[in-house]
Amino acid sequence: MPIYIYETVESDPVRFELKQSMRDEPLTHHPETGVPVRRVISGGYGILQKNVRPTRPARPPGCNGSGGCGCGCGHAH
Repeated sequence: MPIYIYETVESDPVRFELKQSMRDEPLTHHPETGVPVRRVISGGYGILQKNVRPTRPARPPGCNGSGGCGCGCGHAH
């Protein structure tokens, strides 16, 4: 089950975490104090991919990869 972050809707908000099913409705009040709360959207890990290689920029016209052109394209010359 995912862990959700909630915060109280006050001038000095207090955050807490709660393990809930994805099918559960978001809380509207703190389970212990009854204070109104809202769910906080936070960043995650994103999509992880295997075997992804960074790409290099294409060589500009006139670059033959010998290292003498001085183009600064980042390729091993």
